[in-house]
Amino acid sequence: MTSDYAGLARALAPETALSVGALAVLGLDLTFFRRRDAGLRLYFALASATLAAVAALVLVFCGGKLNAVFGGVFMFDTLALATRVGVLGFLLLVLGTVAGARAPRNPAEYVALLLLATTGFLLMAAAQQLLMVFLSLELASLSLYVLAGFDPSRRDSAEAALKYFLFGGMAAAFLLFGFSLLYGLTGSLDLPRIAEVLARQPPSPLLALALIMIVVAFGFKAAAAPFHLWAPDVYQGTPAPTAALIASASKLSGIVLFTRLLWPGLGSAAGDLTLSVHPVGWLPIVALLAAASMLLGNLAALAQTNVRRLLAYSAIAHAGSLLLGVITVRTAGPGPLFYYAVTYGLATIGAFGVIAVVDRAGRCEQLADLAGLHRRSPFLAGCLLVFILSLAGIPPLAGFFGKLFVFTAALKIGGLANPAGWLALGALFLSVVSLYYYLAILKPTRVLAPASDAPCIRTSRVAALALATGAILLVLLGLFSAQLLRIFQEV
Repeated sequence: MTSDYAGLARALAPETALSVGALAVLGLDLTFFRRRDAGLRLYFALASATLAAVAALVLVFCGGKLNAVFGGVFMFDTLALATRVGVLGFLLLVLGTVAGARAPRNPAEYVALLLLATTGFLLMAAAQQLLMVFLSLELASLSLYVLAGFDPSRRDSAEAALKYFLFGGMAAAFLLFGFSLLYGLTGSLDLPRIAEVLARQPPSPLLALALIMIVVAFGFKAAAAPFHLWAPDVYQGTPAPTAALIASASKLSGIVLFTRLLWPGLGSAAGDLTLSVHPVGWLPIVALLAAASMLLGNLAALAQTNVRRLLAYSAIAHAGSLLLGVITVRTAGPGPLFYYAVTYGLATIGAFGVIAVVDRAGRCEQLADLAGLHRRSPFLAGCLLVFILSLAGIPPLAGFFGKLFVFTAALKIGGLANPAGWLALGALFLSVVSLYYYLAILKPTRVLAPASDAPCIRTSRVAALALATGAILLVLLGLFSAQLLRIFQEV
């Protein structure tokens, strides 16, 4: 391995900026603002974090496309660069929603953990070695475990953190077991070398076991059925900005990491969806997870009355669509998958952002708590309308084109003669089913009258800017979807 430390430092400048920002947030709070009120401490923490995120975003653009770095440990190709930009954009929007939510008890620590989790997401987007894959994944995961239980006064927050930690730890064990088998079979940790060795080796039971372990681990991380049991409780108990980060940046970087691991690294062991190739590879396993996630997520969401749990089951359904997008990468490239993940992330951040603002003004747990939102805050009701309709896939919003691109790519694999085509057809039918529960979120905001004692909701300028930006981006990405996909034509 080439030890080009100077090149590594240049390539990881955005991650360095976020790490320095986290240290600055903690240091300033400890030395200057510890005895100030929580509102002022949160303001300076968010300002410092925003500067760090903007600096990291500038460094991503200045760094450009570097391809393999440090002997191939990282791969900064078009997909990695686009993912880094998307994750940092999500971070900026989440920081905006924090300004409109209830102030955490320890604001500096909370914001610093957001920066550290994002550092892990950025590393995940470019990791191309098994050891770095695990380290970056765990850096992000450990930060999210703490963020999930950051409100010790709430019992459901502690429960969410415990369940998230236990399921996450189990997923890490599965992943390490699968990676150890891969290393034993190939004698390498580098994905290109692993792909080269596996292409020359005949399939073996150990390889099949390694593939199952890896897919199961990422099924836990992505909240894909039947490994989704942690998601509803975590989405319900964790602070709304944390749930927004888990549902957006975590899913984007995780699905990109999963795709990079499966196709460039384990592509020779993909198998065939028609099961005509023996032994069976990982493609049928991913297809089964996609079908189970879309079916369970959409049907379970129909019975929910808690808005957070409803969005959690919606996330499970969208995880199935993302896994369908993973299947299409070999024929359609990563463009449709990336577009879907970005548009879903934007809509989810916006939805949780509105929940955070409403919850700060009173309470936002049940669907009934959104009653009369169009009277209490026309701005929030309008933003929520855009976010929910995008999640439902209503044109001309970006969510419609995200589903269109992924489903079309799946149909192009082999039409209805191929199981991917049937998956796309089922996903299309379940998207129609999802309209019911998405409209159940919007109905109380428009039809029901607010409670007599419900106050008008005031949204902070920072939170309003973040929500408006998310809504505008969903419209613009829908209008200019082809331009975003054109970025990936060279991949």
